Amino acid sequence: MIQTGNNKQLRFMDFCAGIGAGRIGLEKNGMKCVGFSEIDENSEQTYREFFGSDEKNFGDLMKIKGRDLPDFDLMIAGFPCQTFSIVGRRRGMNDDRGLVIYGLIRIMIEKKVKYFILENVKGLVNHDGGKTIKTILNELQKAGYKILFSQILNSEHHGVPQMRERIYIVGIREDLAEEDDLGFVDISDTPKLSEYLIDEDESFEFREDESSYKTFLRYLENKYNKGKYNLNDLLKRDYLVLDTRQSDLRLYKDKVPTLRTGRHGIFYVKNGKLRKLSGFESLLLQGFPKNIAWKAKGKINNSLLLPQAGNAMTVNVIERISSNLLEIIQKYGQKSFDKIGVKNGQRRF
Repeated sequence: MIQTGNNKQLRFMDFCAGIGAGRIGLEKNGMKCVGFSEIDENSEQTYREFFGSDEKNFGDLMKIKGRDLPDFDLMIAGFPCQTFSIVGRRRGMNDDRGLVIYGLIRIMIEKKVKYFILENVKGLVNHDGGKTIKTILNELQKAGYKILFSQILNSEHHGVPQMRERIYIVGIREDLAEEDDLGFVDISDTPKLSEYLIDEDESFEFREDESSYKTFLRYLENKYNKGKYNLNDLLKRDYLVLDTRQSDLRLYKDKVPTLRTGRHGIFYVKNGKLRKLSGFESLLLQGFPKNIAWKAKGKINNSLLLPQAGNAMTVNVIERISSNLLEIIQKYGQKSFDKIGVKNGQRRF
């Protein structure tokens, strides 16, 4: 267990929790969850499969009063991304869902939260010509926080074979900080895709008598794909990933495209057969440990688990960010848990 400077275990609240990927990343570094906030009932069900039925869900964060929450040191939140995503309507701060960030900031102030880790889609950076991200950062600073880090990271470079770019914002309460931001660089080699595509359930195989298989054959013959691909040749390339989300087929080797809430058209080749990506495999591709991912297999319907995994954070990235933050806390522990300095230099995680 990693502890803070005065031998106190770091406590956190899991907001916009989804199915708890951020929580796992923090717990891997010895932090303790004291509660979560999630309004989607299906996500809550999966969350409880992972962490137990006695977990306290504080519900809609926009209705939560700080006084009703337990004390905690760190806030983690993958706040709603639909309004900032390039696949959404991009209404941003004019959409009520975009206002969730203000609910999070209110709770930070009410609970005097020391640190936060926020995650959102890459599209947030350029939304409204960059005005939205500037507004969010300014509001965090006005609330009394110093931004240590605000950058897009790709999960592919942090321990999973998934091309997933997300912006991560890390901050510390201003009275605890000293000087200079922290920079981060990618250092991880991408692991083998074969270690993740391991579901042996025969129901995920494409069978020639299935309507979905016939639909795929027609897809290969549409005006965008006709004459470009030979199915027999594709089936000779084990762990070739096929993405059918667009009219034209996209192929990937040794990695998968970004998992998304509404994406169900990812297939792959294994042992000369086409297979559908399963919810279990999607969890692994998001960095969920096998022993946790197994808890959902057979209990949570695959049609729910796929979008839930697509909406989750990547465990590995949160683990590395929080490890870096804890390194800072420990390094300057001599200044006590309530006075943490941030020095010059670039951290690697």
